[in-house]
Amino acid sequence: MNRSISILFRAIPLAMGAVCLAFGLDVLSGGSDAGHFVAGHVCLALTAICVALFTTAATIIRQLVHRYGEVWEIVLPVLGYAVAAATTLWGALVAAGGSEPQRVVAGHVLIGIGFIAACVSTVATASTKFVLIQRSAALGAGGGAPDGAYTRAAGRALVAVPAVLATVGLVLSATLYAHGGTPHLVAAHVLTGLSLVCASLVALVASIVRQVRNEFGDAERYRWSWWVAAMGTVNVALGIGVLLASDDPARLAPGTVLVGLGLVCFSILSKVLLLALVWRRVFALANRIPLIPVGTALACLFFAAFLFEASTRQPGYFVGAHVLVGLGAVCFTLFSIVSILEAGTSTS
Repeated sequence: MNRSISILFRAIPLAMGAVCLAFGLDVLSGGSDAGHFVAGHVCLALTAICVALFTTAATIIRQLVHRYGEVWEIVLPVLGYAVAAATTLWGALVAAGGSEPQRVVAGHVLIGIGFIAACVSTVATASTKFVLIQRSAALGAGGGAPDGAYTRAAGRALVAVPAVLATVGLVLSATLYAHGGTPHLVAAHVLTGLSLVCASLVALVASIVRQVRNEFGDAERYRWSWWVAAMGTVNVALGIGVLLASDDPARLAPGTVLVGLGLVCFSILSKVLLLALVWRRVFALANRIPLIPVGTALACLFFAAFLFEASTRQPGYFVGAHVLVGLGAVCFTLFSIVSILEAGTSTS
């Protein structure tokens, strides 16, 4: 990977984070109604995911260009976790700041976004040993972990982080469902979708950890890919189900956002699938896999365009239209990450 490309792939997450930040601030300044409040806060919070993805990109690229030292090994993951913790705390403060419906929805969604940012930061932490993947593959099955790999206990701890956060998110969404009431149900739907994104990231962390430790076997080559595909399918199906369940305008925002979160899962699928396809084999079309997150990003943006037009007739589409722009930015950021993975693992 040459210097220009490495800079570009690190710039993409920061550029998309700047888009989410600027767009969120613009939406917040556009009005004081519930729609502007929720959409603005959510778009702002999506910046945290982009920053966490930047730490992942920088962690891998600096290893590939041989400019990765002990300082970066600490600073980059800490930056990601700090942003994730700040976003989660921000969500808790918004939710606790009053009983208004917009605070209930925005606060819980921000908490879920903070959870995703923490899971992505765990991907960055797991990737601190990324260059050992090729060394592990060369050792052959049963050759043991290469020198310098993290311990089995550390690997399990890394995989446990997104698994625990996904579980906590689902438990929290269950309490919101049990509470009842429109704002709590809206928050529960979206938090469920965000938790499924966390569950998808379990597969990515596990794939990296097991390949670094030379424990990734043929039996599980596509198991993690099917898991992520299932999470994405559930999100899309749940979103369509919410949209078709009633004629209440309140269903429009969570339904459309869930479809967008399904597209984010399919973007994550590209990374998990790539790791599986190039492990101890040559895959001639590896450099085409980054087109998957490009496609999901375009799908989010085109879907948002239709929703913007629909919102002129039905205000209920307002939040979904704006949030899908931010989700499109996240999907495009994942294009950068999967391209980096392709450069660092493929021998095609």
